Amino acid sequence: MLLKDKVIFLTGGSRGIGYECAKRYVDEGAKVVIAADHKASVDKTVLELGHEHLGIVCDVANAEQIEKAIHNTLERYHRIDVIHNNAGISGPSKALHETSEAEWDELLKVNLKGIFHTTRYGFNAIKKSKGCILNTTSIVGEIGQEIHAGYAATKGGINALTKSMALDYAKYGIRVNAVAPAGVWTPMLRQWSQDQPDVTTIERYLDEIHTLGYCPEGDVIADACAFLLSHKARFITGCILPVSGGAELGYRSVIRNSEA
Repeated sequence: MLLKDKVIFLTGGSRGIGYECAKRYVDEGAKVVIAADHKASVDKTVLELGHEHLGIVCDVANAEQIEKAIHNTLERYHRIDVIHNNAGISGPSKALHETSEAEWDELLKVNLKGIFHTTRYGFNAIKKSKGCILNTTSIVGEIGQEIHAGYAATKGGINALTKSMALDYAKYGIRVNAVAPAGVWTPMLRQWSQDQPDVTTIERYLDEIHTLGYCPEGDVIADACAFLLSHKARFITGCILPVSGGAELGYRSVIRNSEA
């Protein structure tokens, strides 16, 4: 079992990619703390995972709530081996000049400041365990995306932050990596799809941008995450791992073809 007896603090773990990761981590022997802001889905996920696991309703953008969540985790398990910063929001689907200040601030608070909070309050525990930190980013942080400027900016920020954290924390034996999906069928992607100018063709588009020919479910991301958190990845740090079906290889050409 790749993650036997590891304690994993997983933000956004009750839905989408986070939910798939939670299940995979449990299968690999970990104790999982689901830290997410939707009580019903947190309760449902923990009930499914079993009584050995913990659910905490909290907002990653709220410093006090994250500090308390970390405290409660340590009180229950007495250690943290992994912080997986998976919580994020994707909206709005707008160019930068159309994005409101409130929308911009919300993206930064959740997608970037959330990592600041979990690291600030969880660092001592990760240092003690010589554990690892994993951030969920996106290939759009590297290649950009039309009418999604704010989201792409936060994901680019996560990429740079991951590398800087890896440099800062290597001396403590802490590895820091990121996983970068392209399209993955989650509730968040479904919502994004509904916000697009041409909803009728978006599913075909999402299949075609992936070089392997289809838009996957979240289990493909969960498998990669389990590897990055395991001893098998013990000499990998500062890596932004694309789990994208090769989407970045033909991304622009597919867009041109769809516009032709």
